[in-house]
Amino acid sequence: MTSLPAQTDKKLGLVIDLDTCVGCHACVTSCKEWNTGGYSAPLTDQDAHGVDPHGAFLNRVHSYEAGSGADSRTVNFPRSCLHCETPACVTVCPTGASYKRASDGIVLVNPDTCIGCKLCSWACPYGAREYDYDDGVMKKCTLCVDRIYNETFAPEDRIPACVRACPTGARHFGDLGDPQSAVSQLVAERGGFDLLPEMNYKPVNKYLPPRPRRDERTAVPAPAETPTVPSGSLADRFFAWADKTLSR
Repeated sequence: MTSLPAQTDKKLGLVIDLDTCVGCHACVTSCKEWNTGGYSAPLTDQDAHGVDPHGAFLNRVHSYEAGSGADSRTVNFPRSCLHCETPACVTVCPTGASYKRASDGIVLVNPDTCIGCKLCSWACPYGAREYDYDDGVMKKCTLCVDRIYNETFAPEDRIPACVRACPTGARHFGDLGDPQSAVSQLVAERGGFDLLPEMNYKPVNKYLPPRPRRDERTAVPAPAETPTVPSGSLADRFFAWADKTLSR
């Protein structure tokens, strides 16, 4: 099994604003386009226009209704690798193909040593691993390592493709290990939260909760506690937790 590197101060990751995400899927298509020719290339598709289309996507957006009646709202929930501080996907990998970088905390997969056993996908509670049936290896979000460190790009382009493409500014990229960074301050100001914190994988990526509706803003909400997650499958637990958290 693979060991984790010593924790470093730098923790690159994303902050996603659920209040401004409109579910347009620009992040999904830009991610697919960039990574089809980038670090995880190719991102293949099978039977794309047939009765059973499927393929490798490193970023997905789920839309669902939270709450009920007058209190209901549509929540668009982007989902990709959260680059956890203690990722189970790394520690279960039998070949060391899944690894966490000590320099910036990004979790990657080495396609040359991945055997496609899918242990990492079973271990990940966030469903962030994708199996490429054409290549026979696991693939995942890389935070666009081939963009963010490319000095031939203009500074504004040295960010993940999904962040660059977002038309509403719902996605933010930066160093969440630096409390003074813009993303860390945004998390502090808006009450950013971890996904399934009770599992103790310590995801670097954070989510910003939807803001109260205009007619609710006169009241100051009490600090919210992390909802108790019910028993059941990981998928059931995730959606039950998300519904309680996002419908506030």
